[in-house]
Amino acid sequence: MGLTKTEMFTDQQNEISLFAKVFGHPARVAILQHLFKINSCVCGDLVNEIGLAQPTISQHLKELKHLGLIKGNVEGTSVCYCIHTENWTAMKTVMNKFLNQDLTEKQDCC
Repeated sequence: MGLTKTEMFTDQQNEISLFAKVFGHPARVAILQHLFKINSCVCGDLVNEIGLAQPTISQHLKELKHLGLIKGNVEGTSVCYCIHTENWTAMKTVMNKFLNQDLTEKQDCC
């Protein structure tokens, strides 16, 4: 079995794929929803809210942060996470353009 060759695809196709992947786990969706609701929080708060183990929450936060949808600021011994507004807006633009494509009005397409 070969590896996925992402270089065969456009930057936009790879970007859309990464966004779709990050939304592909309900824990990450729950984390984002919680951050929108309360603006910012630390990992421990998410553990209590979502009910998953701290290392699991940390891994999901790492994925969201790696993609740039959230950011974290060190506050003492903890990291406080929030939505990265500029990157969130850019992601919405890319995804809306992709999702708002319409089918042509061909009657017999397949």
